[in-house]
Amino acid sequence: MLQPKVHGEMCGSSLKSGSCLLLALGANLTSNVGAPEITLRAALELLKIHGATIRATSPFYSTPAYPAGNGPDYINAAVRIAAPWSPAQTLETCHQIEAELGRKRAQRWGQRTLDLDLIAYDDQVLPDPQTHARWRDLPVERQKTDTPDQLILPHPRLQERAFVLVPLADVAPEWVHPALGLSVAQMRDRLDPTDLKAVCPLSEKTLN
Repeated sequence: MLQPKVHGEMCGSSLKSGSCLLLALGANLTSNVGAPEITLRAALELLKIHGATIRATSPFYSTPAYPAGNGPDYINAAVRIAAPWSPAQTLETCHQIEAELGRKRAQRWGQRTLDLDLIAYDDQVLPDPQTHARWRDLPVERQKTDTPDQLILPHPRLQERAFVLVPLADVAPEWVHPALGLSVAQMRDRLDPTDLKAVCPLSEKTLN
């Protein structure tokens, strides 16, 4: 199966001339358009239909379900876009696209037809640094049950997740987390090598 190729300028340079919106995509169930790979491609097309300009798209990766054992492997990717949306409008658009492709929000961290997550919007920390730090430092047990009632940016679990950072490093390796002071590449390289190895390019997974 052909893989999407990384294209466009790096995020570090685009920040000087316009907004840098970073999104993560994932799916492990068949949607109303087909298998997870097809769903992710459909989501990319819907982003454009809704008004986004895609600056760079990562390859697709196969990743064990999170938490471990929670259903089939995921297909994950990342995309960098420009769009005439505020952070809140971006989140609303992501939810709309998820719904268009059959996503039903029933279980936190459950299996799903599509996750389309806003990871970062330029260097904004929302709603404020103190609230962001509280959600970033939330104990694992509370992460399973507590859901913020407002948009938290950057995504508070960004720095912990190989399935986000590996594809994100394909499209925005130089983007720097405004609260942690680390680039995407640096955050990726701090993760457990075993976790990184589990994020496998889909073309390689298909051949194995």
